[in-house]
Amino acid sequence: MIQQAFFAYFAFAITVLALVVITRKNPIHSVAWMLLLFFHIAALYLFLNAEFLAAVQVIVYAGGILVLFLFAVLLVNVREEMRISRFIGAGAAGFTFAVGLLVVVLMALRSFIAAPPGMYTIEHIQQETNAIALGKVLYTEFLYPFEITSLILLVAIIGAIVLAKKGLRG
Repeated sequence: MIQQAFFAYFAFAITVLALVVITRKNPIHSVAWMLLLFFHIAALYLFLNAEFLAAVQVIVYAGGILVLFLFAVLLVNVREEMRISRFIGAGAAGFTFAVGLLVVVLMALRSFIAAPPGMYTIEHIQQETNAIALGKVLYTEFLYPFEITSLILLVAIIGAIVLAKKGLRG
């Protein structure tokens, strides 16, 4: 009973915080709310006995990615960007994207529900520990998506450097 109450709290808080992050007009306030969101996600991982993922969530996302977001927000002239109404007329494209995203999520949920159970049972993970089981899956079954993600992050870092260099010159 108490476990369900904790899970319900985290599910509700994460949903509300995600909505707060995307509805703030001031990007710096949005980044601050995102920090609280990342800590709630880490606490949910702890609740699910995934200590390694909770530590990675705090170190990588709350530490690194949030600093990168804040750096990008501070590079952009926020007052000028908030004054320009550049999203007028983009409602149809946004609606199309949202419907497409909903279709992809529903397809993923359907395949997740119908999927056969894997070899990583609770007993197997407790025998190997979380970090070892996660490392084996990450570097065997999901090696290519992991490498593609690292390339995408590399492109983002290079883009941030290019934007910073342009800001210094002009």
